[in-house]
Amino acid sequence: MKTVALYRDDFYLSTAEGTVTAIHEGGSIELDQTCFYAASGGQPGDTGFLERADGTRIGLAPTRHGESKDIIIHVPLPDQPQPLVGEKLVLHVDWARRYKLMRMHTACHLLSVVCEYPITGAAVGEDESRVDFDMSETIDKDEVTAQLMKLVTDNHPVYTQWITDEELLANPSIVKSKNVRPPIGLGRVSLICIGQDSSVDSQPCGGTHVSETQEVGAIHIAKIEKKGKENRRFRIRFGTPAETA
Repeated sequence: MKTVALYRDDFYLSTAEGTVTAIHEGGSIELDQTCFYAASGGQPGDTGFLERADGTRIGLAPTRHGESKDIIIHVPLPDQPQPLVGEKLVLHVDWARRYKLMRMHTACHLLSVVCEYPITGAAVGEDESRVDFDMSETIDKDEVTAQLMKLVTDNHPVYTQWITDEELLANPSIVKSKNVRPPIGLGRVSLICIGQDSSVDSQPCGGTHVSETQEVGAIHIAKIEKKGKENRRFRIRFGTPAETA
């Protein structure tokens, strides 16, 4: 049964109700709908807990997809109570963790604006993220940080627009990543747009993001690593270089 992914239309939704539709071997749980983001595109799945009617909590490990992108699996931590099929639960996302991931994921998009090279890999983390670029040039990390922080402090709006799978396939050049393709097969693809009328950036992405760049807060490039003749890895961290030295 398909899971309605509520987060696709509201990145700030941290609590919702859902009904158990299946319990898998090992205890993983499917619900009819969820506000939990399932790991994809370099962003980890949400953690948190499911609350039963009597107040009992079912703690969750990172959420993942099932056999297809339209199935979302909630994975209980060890020794958690097991709900029943048909049982109604209240879903609670670990908001502090999710919000940090939203800020970081948005920062990765801003880095792709500053560094206009094809992306060869990325991983979003709570305290540090990395983005790999197909590039051989030498670039100063402090200059990149300065350009990133200008985009942050200029406080551009961040919003979602939708295109069809067919529109994406007809315009492959809008995808910046060389190795990771946006999820298709759900009928529509989200474009994460930054700036009025997408003046700063627009790229397909299924992750969660903040609503304005100012929310990212202080970030900096902690390190640029050489990963081959034509590959550079940029490590993004929160705070200023002095704070994390």
